[in-house]
Amino acid sequence: MRDDVKASAPTAYAYPLLIKQLLHTPFVQSPNQEIVYRGQVRMTYTTLRERIARLANGLSHLGARHGSTVAVMDWDSHRYLECYFAVPMMGAVLQTVNVRLSPAEIAYTINHAGAEILFVHTDFLPLVESIKDQLETVRTFVWIDEEGSEVGTHSIPISAEYEAMLAASSDHYDFPDFDENTRATTFYTTGTTGLPKGVYFSHRQLVLHTMTVMAALSSPESGQRFHRGDVYMPLTPMFHVHAWGMPYIATVLGVKQVYPGRYLPDRLVQLVRDEGVTFSHCVSTILHMMLGCPEAKSADFSKWKVVIGGGALTHGLARVALDRGIDIFSGYGMSETGPVLSLAQLPPGAEALDADEQLRLRCTTGLPIPLVDLRIVNEEMEEAVHDGKAYGEIAVRAPWLTQGYLNNPEASVHLWSGGYLHTQDIANIGPTGNIQITDRLKDVIKSGGEWVSSLEIESLISLYPGVSEVAVIGISDEKWGERPVALVVLSEGAVVTEDDIKRHVLTFSASGRISKYAVPQIVKFVDALEKTSVGKMNKKWLRAQFA
Repeated sequence: MRDDVKASAPTAYAYPLLIKQLLHTPFVQSPNQEIVYRGQVRMTYTTLRERIARLANGLSHLGARHGSTVAVMDWDSHRYLECYFAVPMMGAVLQTVNVRLSPAEIAYTINHAGAEILFVHTDFLPLVESIKDQLETVRTFVWIDEEGSEVGTHSIPISAEYEAMLAASSDHYDFPDFDENTRATTFYTTGTTGLPKGVYFSHRQLVLHTMTVMAALSSPESGQRFHRGDVYMPLTPMFHVHAWGMPYIATVLGVKQVYPGRYLPDRLVQLVRDEGVTFSHCVSTILHMMLGCPEAKSADFSKWKVVIGGGALTHGLARVALDRGIDIFSGYGMSETGPVLSLAQLPPGAEALDADEQLRLRCTTGLPIPLVDLRIVNEEMEEAVHDGKAYGEIAVRAPWLTQGYLNNPEASVHLWSGGYLHTQDIANIGPTGNIQITDRLKDVIKSGGEWVSSLEIESLISLYPGVSEVAVIGISDEKWGERPVALVVLSEGAVVTEDDIKRHVLTFSASGRISKYAVPQIVKFVDALEKTSVGKMNKKWLRAQFA
């Protein structure tokens, strides 16, 4: 035996990094802390512990075993949180079904994942009724009933109702040890082309993501922090990338958690107010909807911290949020990365910077969190210099990245070309390490031989008074190759012309901040901008619609 490899004691515990290990601290330190659903259901962490065990026993009675896949179709709820723990802790696989996909896509993902048991909320019974004959692997349906929900006529062979199943099950379950590399979760990407791809994560990956993001969020000197005194409410669907992994972090910290159910802007604002919510995360679309709803006009957001991801945080939205007292900042990641890779937290001493520079820093892609090896590379995998100007694709390594796409070896090899996970995001890195994404690879606009950042132009246009939302796309141009087009949604009652927007952008071109080729040649005012199922701007659809 090598001298540097010491033999373990025969009785030493190797401590596998399993999701069940995340529960030791909160159940001891926060047994009476609240978990709230829609302001109507309240329970403690002690109750959570009992319900996790009851759920595992109920699933065992239904035939779930190590390696089984259990699919869930529910709104953001305490039930979903229970599934986040109970299902993988049994050694089964949790599939979080994206209920916003088309019925055909939902059927495809459930079949592709091999789900045997399907939990379905009352609101989704009509959808499941329409696809039940297409479901090839599901043998057991569990109904999630809820007070106030209307049950229509259906022929789904329900085996159990969620609450009744828990009530009939024991509140003790001996969760076993097993290999920490066992698959814990599966969900499906929502790309704009082709069938959804299955992304999967192991227990080890989720535990490492939880601990590292928790450390990163607790590291700032003052703002942009998440700590044990916070009150947490997700505004990213729990079916999407584990709600960015934040429910696991919130549970480890033992904080009060608030689950809103279906996203209705006025109700979300009410929950922030009534439950004292201090930390959330979402895409820009959700925050934009909340700030624009009637309930928000008199709301106090001065204690609320919000991470924006899933797309760029524009300077315009950030300014509006800051004016309302929200401690807003960007986070970056993707489905395949678990998701968090970087956070745009202000550095120590940032209070000495002027307001515009602080705003700019909050809207960058931020700094990589610990354990993330992030590089900007060209097609030959050569790394770009960190001068804030040289562009390339973000390629990354971290211990929690998906190792491939489920049952899709060809796409998996492409994802991991050269030994790094390829994000298809184009960015630069500044001398201090700050990342700035300028575009998705497929959204890059090349005009007059120069790359034009659609995200930067969107951010500049968002600053113009009366602009509510904006998307910049490239359209073919015989002379210049491509030219940028701005699609603008105006605030209610705003009077803004095409020339107003052009003159506004021209001022940044005249100052040298952007190229003259970046000034949109066409500004089109629209009623709304098409979004994907997770609230991101659907630029593929917009290009096809307006080309």
